[in-house]
Amino acid sequence: MAGATVSLDANEPQTEPVAGMAATAGGCPFTGAVARGPIEPIPVREGFDFTDPDLIADRIPLEELATLRQTAPIFWNPQTREESSFDDGGFWMVSRHEDVKAISSAREGWSSEENTAVVKFDGATVGPDERAIQREMILNMDAPRHTKVRGIIGRGSFTPRAIGRIADALDARARQIVAEAVARGTGDLVLDVSSELPLQAIADLVGVPQEDRKRIFDWSNQMVSYDDPEFDVEPAVAAAEILGYGMELGEARKADPGNDIASKLVTADIDGELLTSEEFAYFCLILAVAGNETTRNAISHGMQAFFENPDQWELFKAERPQTTADEIVRWASPIVIFQRTATTDHELHGTTIRAGQRVGMSYSSANFDETVFDEPHRFDITRDPNPHVGFGGGGAHYCIGANLARMEINLMFNAIADLAPDIAPLGEPRRLRSAWINGIKGLPVRYA
Repeated sequence: MAGATVSLDANEPQTEPVAGMAATAGGCPFTGAVARGPIEPIPVREGFDFTDPDLIADRIPLEELATLRQTAPIFWNPQTREESSFDDGGFWMVSRHEDVKAISSAREGWSSEENTAVVKFDGATVGPDERAIQREMILNMDAPRHTKVRGIIGRGSFTPRAIGRIADALDARARQIVAEAVARGTGDLVLDVSSELPLQAIADLVGVPQEDRKRIFDWSNQMVSYDDPEFDVEPAVAAAEILGYGMELGEARKADPGNDIASKLVTADIDGELLTSEEFAYFCLILAVAGNETTRNAISHGMQAFFENPDQWELFKAERPQTTADEIVRWASPIVIFQRTATTDHELHGTTIRAGQRVGMSYSSANFDETVFDEPHRFDITRDPNPHVGFGGGGAHYCIGANLARMEINLMFNAIADLAPDIAPLGEPRRLRSAWINGIKGLPVRYA
């Protein structure tokens, strides 16, 4: 078909240029999205890399992704070994909502463990040993190991009861965070507000002393910021620091259990099953990223979306719709893309994906699929239904902390609306240079 991928030899796919309509200016300079109105797809040049960190540092390529959905829903995205740490030449980009959900929900035929869920590492510094460490995180596990670990964590950490127990405390913390920011008058929303509540939630939920949350913040930044020259980091060192901290915490709770999640996870309180100290350490590691980075960026992008759409901010202040958090997550898509590796051959839209090849699931594209969402480029906090894939497309790897993230987002914006209703930007957001995280490093604001 026109604009689609052409036939290939295993591990050496090729692409034809993808046709599209003429380019338009009109995109938001901060998020790559249009605040109001439709966008026009633009052509995708041969060799275009949707995971280029320089691209993501500038914008999310929503116009190019719209072209893929229309003309090349299975698109070969090239990568070199030096760029990605993978030796396979690249991966298949899946852009349509239905395909992202189908692959995410599939019980067989796809692996997270074989090549991890991360589509691009820093090829210069992240080798096979470092990627082997990644496979120990629940995000990068397959059944049956994933089933066992997720079952223990799910029953012990993220039940409605467990989350409900910290709701009042988190509400109070959210209001204290915003009140302190307001007292300063101006500041950086990311540091002052967005990062604080997720960190404090992790500390409360797992039993990390609040005074240690800055260490978690720094380590998580180092783990995911290897593509950004602003951060002089060694991801493997940061991972080792978190693992060491988690091991110590797990051993301490085994020796002297308390009334916290950490104690429950490393003792036999959950149907006789427990996490080893090492498994608990990897749980801490994934929390540092999944429970911190993603929610932090959702809050930052959400505030920027309100700045770009002041009518929605006025609506939120007046009515506080419960649908707000999901629209923010859809709009922000804090994770741009995750991948699976095919364990069998698959045929999708006339393209053969061979066993061993990687497939990137573009959440950013799926969340703006015009066949699923009415006016997807309109930020609408009353959007309902909202079948976004910002927490994953369903299946075994659906975000286990989705309800906690929703609660944190709602609590934080409630606090801002009550205590800083006239908040305003003082400059442009600074975007993270990353292949797979839609991150904001800084957002200068006036709180009152």
